[in-house]
Amino acid sequence: MGDNNVKAEVSLAAATADPAALGLGGFALTTFVLSMANAQFIALAAKPVFVGLAFFYGGLAQLLAGMQEFKKNNVFGATAFSTYGAFWMSLAFVVLMELLGVLKFGEAAGQATGLFLVAFTIFNTYMWIGSFRVSVAVCAVFTTLEITFILLDLAEFGFISSVPGGIMGIICALTAWYTSAAVVLNTVYRRTVLPVGPLNK
Repeated sequence: MGDNNVKAEVSLAAATADPAALGLGGFALTTFVLSMANAQFIALAAKPVFVGLAFFYGGLAQLLAGMQEFKKNNVFGATAFSTYGAFWMSLAFVVLMELLGVLKFGEAAGQATGLFLVAFTIFNTYMWIGSFRVSVAVCAVFTTLEITFILLDLAEFGFISSVPGGIMGIICALTAWYTSAAVVLNTVYRRTVLPVGPLNK
């Protein structure tokens, strides 16, 4: 009976499509749009365009990807996608409330956003360490994200401008897009089209 249960769990995980492509794609696109504003490649007034993406693609779609990772018994993927889905939705909610005048941070806006980002930097740090055991591509995503967070932390507290963090965020987004594309194309073509680096067992 126990063996049958194990076989059923393995079969379920094997039959579930890899949700990483969706999660990474949602993360990449939303990060790219916001980072374009942080890097000052688009007007500051256009920055709130990321809010809709943060609610639905970077947020909801990534959260759903995280839930599917639980079915595949992937603790790392489930934690990463679920957390960053919630990250984008919570950030979008705060920005929306601020735009509507419900929240009024005033001169403390930098400190409020800075604290928010520092907390996620702490989370990302141990996920970054965990990524060493996943693949080169995933490790690259978390490495560039770690640097992005640190630079944006410094920017929000007024030590540097947002430009370095925005540029690094764009690099992070491109890395995540590559990893997402690798999952899709390698699955569709049933061979390695885009390498992601060896898994560390």
